[in-house]
Amino acid sequence: MGYSGIGGQAVMEGVMMKNGIHYAVAVRKPDKEIVVDAREYPGIVKNQKIKKIPILRGVINFIDSLVLGMRTLMYSASFFDEEAKELSEEEQKAKEKKESVAMGFTVFLSVILALVIFMLLPYGLSLFFKKWIASPTLLALIEGVIRVVIFFIYIVAITCMEDIKRVYMYHGAEHKCINCIENGMELTVENAKKQTMVHKRCGTSFMLVVMFVSILLFMFISVPNMWVRMVLRILLIPVIAGISFEFISLAGKSENPVINVL
Repeated sequence: MGYSGIGGQAVMEGVMMKNGIHYAVAVRKPDKEIVVDAREYPGIVKNQKIKKIPILRGVINFIDSLVLGMRTLMYSASFFDEEAKELSEEEQKAKEKKESVAMGFTVFLSVILALVIFMLLPYGLSLFFKKWIASPTLLALIEGVIRVVIFFIYIVAITCMEDIKRVYMYHGAEHKCINCIENGMELTVENAKKQTMVHKRCGTSFMLVVMFVSILLFMFISVPNMWVRMVLRILLIPVIAGISFEFISLAGKSENPVINVL
């Protein structure tokens, strides 16, 4: 299987695919017509040398994924907004400006919630074990296990929502398309159907790798003050994201049996 560099994500009733600065969104409208919007997104950092620095490129890529992901998700949602169909051109522009502000706020709020749920909450819960466990390394390991459990509960919980089940179907379709290309086959419906829904560079896989990298990092970084430990966990998130990105990138380019197992 060859590395293509192509990525993407599921949106409402569709898929976004990206390669380099080019991306396209295909959405199935309520009347079943499929609309395609192809554009360019150079990212938040224009300097190509900076974007190639190991670890740092992972942080930049993660932020770009958040921004573009939210933008394309809102684009797909616009086809299911009944109010938007009745607005004039000026009202539509004003609405788009408001949505742009809302998008920024949503991204910010999502990051804060992710920090609280997946970083600070596991740390807080791990403190209950201090009565019986004195080893900071073992406590960090318990904290990591709690973090992974919370992550799995979250994934399973949102799968119970009908809308999310539908999004997951498109997520699988995105993987099938990328696998079709990376297997050297022409991108047709029939060829895509033959492919697996599993892909090593999946964003959900990236989040799981983040969980395990944080376990390893926090096990070896220990300070006595509780508040300093909490601040350190937040400050180290870009480093964890950067290391996880490097691993996911390596996994996508390698067929080494050890890498495949990991």
